[in-house]
Amino acid sequence: MRYWLMKSEPDEVSIDDALAAPRQTVAWTGVRNYQARNFMRDAMQVGDGVLFYHSSCPEPGIAGLAEVVSTSYPDETQFDPKSPYYDPKATRETPRWMLVDVRATKKTRLVSLAELRAAPELAGMQVLQRGNRLSITPVSPAEWKFICKKLIG
Repeated sequence: MRYWLMKSEPDEVSIDDALAAPRQTVAWTGVRNYQARNFMRDAMQVGDGVLFYHSSCPEPGIAGLAEVVSTSYPDETQFDPKSPYYDPKATRETPRWMLVDVRATKKTRLVSLAELRAAPELAGMQVLQRGNRLSITPVSPAEWKFICKKLIG
């Protein structure tokens, strides 16, 4: 089992939206970074844990927990010319962008970016590294355990 931090802008999909979705499941659409895509395509497995992170908002941070509930499959938004995530180079025969389905399991108190940065146990966490802009990053088992036990409770 692996662990991930997945960022979502709350005005697109918040933890509340995910919890209100049918079966509490959302397709993780719109990822347009190859490294983040590769994490979903090549590394994520059903059952992996997810830190549901609100980004690009007044107070970014971990807002809940989720789990990966599907293997990767093509992101339909790449084929839709009306979508902001449309990619004219993508075809159904050779899709460029993949996604996984994520099921929200719990809303938590917001664990802010400042709080994550203040914990020495999380100093190596990829999301906290200078210049990191990825919307999906791996989380080590030790980081997951510390966040779930000490910060979320």
